[in-house]
Amino acid sequence: MRYIDYDRLESLDPVGYQNQAPYPWANPEGILTPEGFDVLRENLPDVAIFKEHFDVTRKFGQAPHNRFTLEYTKDTPVDGPWKEFIEELTADRYRRALCRLIGVRDLEFNFHWHYTPNGCSVSPHCDANRKLGSHIFYLNTEDDWKAEWGGETLVLDDGGRFDVNSAPAFEDFDSAIGAETMGNRSFLFSRRGNSWHGVREIQCPEGQMRKVFIVVLNRSDLWWRLKAKWKKRPFERF
Repeated sequence: MRYIDYDRLESLDPVGYQNQAPYPWANPEGILTPEGFDVLRENLPDVAIFKEHFDVTRKFGQAPHNRFTLEYTKDTPVDGPWKEFIEELTADRYRRALCRLIGVRDLEFNFHWHYTPNGCSVSPHCDANRKLGSHIFYLNTEDDWKAEWGGETLVLDDGGRFDVNSAPAFEDFDSAIGAETMGNRSFLFSRRGNSWHGVREIQCPEGQMRKVFIVVLNRSDLWWRLKAKWKKRPFERF
């Protein structure tokens, strides 16, 4: 089975993407094949194997990003379709498509799932310098989620006012564009000094969770690899 619809992915215009305001981003529909999307949802990892990531202090006074997290390694006990999907992501074609779109020669991936329960949020932030960006796959549909519960990634425009090492509130931004998240949607963005984004507090019934799978796009040069090893970052690069 093929999981990525390469016709859709490769049809994204690099010039249009890189000139998007306030920083490069896209919110395409159908990057996963319909069959691939369905089988990945049917085989989602159980939250029982996730780590709790709650009330963890962030730099610069930013509010915690509370959620359950699962970082992928080759030993992670996930079902076969997810391993097949990640094998496809680490193959040349997806990597080339992402390099072309964001305008780099090479990159490295790490992968994780985030499940976010009621009352949690992702405070505004720009991401770490080691990242080139992220490709977020949304895994909720109308069968298990309602739009009024929230969960959309917000593209935040600060008008160039805020230092990346600061902690603005959602209300401090000039505008906020919400990504479409329901169904077979994904959100791709490039990390910049103004790539502010976040998720407002989720208001869903107990037992429901916002579910995403994130492909993190990392710089691939030797300096960043050595720095990651020195800091003992808890993820495996691909």
